[in-house]
Amino acid sequence: MIRGCNIPDDLFYLVEKHVWASYDGEVVTVGLSDVAQHLAKTVVAVTPKSVGKRVAKGKSLATVESSKWVGPVPSPVSGEVVEVNDAVTESPTTLNSDPYGEGWIARVRPDDWEADSTDLATGAEGVDAYQRFLEQEGIVCEGG
Repeated sequence: MIRGCNIPDDLFYLVEKHVWASYDGEVVTVGLSDVAQHLAKTVVAVTPKSVGKRVAKGKSLATVESSKWVGPVPSPVSGEVVEVNDAVTESPTTLNSDPYGEGWIARVRPDDWEADSTDLATGAEGVDAYQRFLEQEGIVCEGG
């Protein structure tokens, strides 16, 4: 736990955007971090791109709406959306209760994982980078 936020070191992060990714060798699973769900408060809607759509790295993969915020979920990679998580569209608060498990948003088949992943933070260095960002921004996840 960092500043009360759960930041697993086995994921890849777009730190400033509070987006996580995991790669299984074929597909990148994307979601919002514990920090994002704390900042957003209660998530009320998740609208992912459709399966088969192409997405460019840094462009919106989904839109998330909460009582405090509406915004894009930028894709950490360029590629094709191959699956969306119907569970979060049907029950958006899954993003709040299980951001790294059942609360994933979409899966993307990357065009070039090796190239796209070079600027993603991961491992102990990724956790350290996230911690520095949280401290710099004064962000704390209450309730741990």
